[in-house]
Amino acid sequence: MKQLLYRITEPAGSIPDERKIFSNHALKLLILPLFFEQLLEVLVGVSDTFMVSYAGEAAVSGVSLVNMFNTVFIFLFSALAAGGAVVVSQYIGSRDRKNGSLAAGQLVMTAAVFSAAAMTVCLILNRQLLRLLFGEVDRDVMEACVTYLQISAYSYPAIAIYNAGAAIYRSMGKTDVTMNLSLAANVINIAGNALGVFVFHAGVAGVAYPSLIARSFSAAVIVVLCFRQKDRMTGNSGGTETESPVRVYLTWKNIFCWNGSMVKRILGIAVPNGIENGLFQLVKVALSSITALFGTVQIAANGVAQSFWSVAALMGTSLGLAFVTVIGQCMGAGDTEAADYYMRKLLRITLLASILWNGLILLAAPFVLKGYALSDEAARLVVILVLIHNVFNALFYPFSGALANGLRAAGDVKFTMYVSVFSTIACRVVFSVLFGIRLRLGVIGVALAMCLDWMIRAVIFWIRFRRGRWKEFRVIG
Repeated sequence: MKQLLYRITEPAGSIPDERKIFSNHALKLLILPLFFEQLLEVLVGVSDTFMVSYAGEAAVSGVSLVNMFNTVFIFLFSALAAGGAVVVSQYIGSRDRKNGSLAAGQLVMTAAVFSAAAMTVCLILNRQLLRLLFGEVDRDVMEACVTYLQISAYSYPAIAIYNAGAAIYRSMGKTDVTMNLSLAANVINIAGNALGVFVFHAGVAGVAYPSLIARSFSAAVIVVLCFRQKDRMTGNSGGTETESPVRVYLTWKNIFCWNGSMVKRILGIAVPNGIENGLFQLVKVALSSITALFGTVQIAANGVAQSFWSVAALMGTSLGLAFVTVIGQCMGAGDTEAADYYMRKLLRITLLASILWNGLILLAAPFVLKGYALSDEAARLVVILVLIHNVFNALFYPFSGALANGLRAAGDVKFTMYVSVFSTIACRVVFSVLFGIRLRLGVIGVALAMCLDWMIRAVIFWIRFRRGRWKEFRVIG
């Protein structure tokens, strides 16, 4: 491990302090809000599920089924925002405010059009879509699904526009803004859910409308902020308050126009990312059907273990977002030496932080499990699953996930997509069947297949990084 860390942190040539685009202080200001924002989303999701359970079994079933459907669109909106973040970051790095602002406007326009089309389809064909996806469920569950989908569909444009605006702010390194906005929106959502369920007894609508209000609030505020042409920003190189010469912003002219080449740049990053994320969601559904074969104890243990996994994975996920901003700006500046330097530095930070965070979650797991109504057998299985996940997540996800984000930020999106698609199908799916069913390892086998997927990607992406092919890509010309 010590030798590996040394190789990661020693680039071909270190860059002088005066040429560094991000100081240690600036990286801290970038990374910490990203982590707390991701942590907040997970914790709010847990409290959301808790309150929805008081609306009745039909409501819980309807919300959970529709959320599986909504997740597909949310991932597509996120992929589109990620494509815009790469393009905007590179223009910021090249200090091209005009094209950076144009890219921001085209991102918001594309997100609005795409999400409005998705909303329209879901509002018109909601029952047909639900029957196609979930078959003939009980009538009360179907009515709950229809109600929740109709209301949540109205929030699609808000989700997409917020993601676009948040991507613009993260591209400028202003992650504290998105963290604070996420905090405010989630407070609105939780308070609204409490009123809808416990005060107004509105059932599914009582948890759907607060989400719509919270998402609309987030979208409105981030758009207003993105229209501000002047902002006191924290300088990347020193942490002092300075007027940023590369702040991008929205204008109506850049939103209500069509620039084919700019949209093509954004979609060039977004489409491969969307395909990769979409396939991953389909595989998760397929693997859940495999898990259902292993009996009640293993299903329960797997469900509880996944709640621990989602928290443990936060560190790698949040630091992966930092790669987009940092590497994107370096590549936009045409400074591949700096991109190489920060890729290694962020990898070191991600690896060390992931080891510490996953270790902390692993140590806490036995104590937290005491609050669950699980059998001794299920509790022991949860600990085993958390142990497997956290060890491999700490050591390999920084390379398979966060490093992949760095390659995407450089424009190397097709390679990462091909590798991810191959690894997901050939490793995660095939070996889940082999380990879980054929070797009768059950959910432990599925977890091992997931870890094997990470290991394969980690090796391939590390080789790709070391060979330097990613430095040759040009996103903004």
